[in-house]
Amino acid sequence: MAYVLDTSMLVDAKDYYYGFSLCPGFWEWVEREAATGEVLSIAEVRKELEQQEDELTAWARRMGKDFFRQEDAETAAALRRVIEWVQGQDFTDRAKRAFANDPDAHVIAYALAHGHTVVTHEVDNPDQKSKVKIPTVCRALDVPCKPAFPWLKERGARFVLDGGGTPDVAAEIEPLQTSLFLADS
Repeated sequence: MAYVLDTSMLVDAKDYYYGFSLCPGFWEWVEREAATGEVLSIAEVRKELEQQEDELTAWARRMGKDFFRQEDAETAAALRRVIEWVQGQDFTDRAKRAFANDPDAHVIAYALAHGHTVVTHEVDNPDQKSKVKIPTVCRALDVPCKPAFPWLKERGARFVLDGGGTPDVAAEIEPLQTSLFLADS
C-alpha cells in the first residue's frame, strides 16, 4: 500500500506550512518517501500544478513520472465507479460537473484501483452539497483517507534544523508549571 497525495497536500504545503525556503526538510522528506514507492501522486495532479510557473511547478517537473503516476486501465474503471457514485448523490449539479473534471476524482480512483490511501488537507463534510470533498467520497467507497498532519506524524516525519534534534519540551515545561503552582500557593 502507498499514499497518494492530492493537489491540496502539495499546494497548501508550499503556500502555508512548508514553503520551499521555510522548510526544505518537508520536500526532502517527500522525495525520500517517494524513492521508496510509498508516497506518490498522479499525472492529473502534476497537470494542475503546471498551470502556474513557480517553485512547486519546478519541483513537480523534477519529480517526474515515477512520482506522478499515469492512469492505467484499472484506474479508468475505478474512475467510472467514483463518478457514478458522485452523480447518484444529492450534490448540486455544478458540484458534480466540477468534480467530474477535477484531479481529485482521479486521485480517489487511483487509490481505489491500487489499494492505496489518499492523503489530503480536505475535511469530510457530508452536509456540504456545493463541493464534493475527497474524504466524503473516500468514506462512501471504502477508500482509506488520511488528513495530512496526523499522517505526517504517523509516518514519523521530522523536519529539524541542521545538527539539531528536538528539545524535550515536556522537561522544560514541567519545572515552569511547578514554579508557577508554588508561586500561587
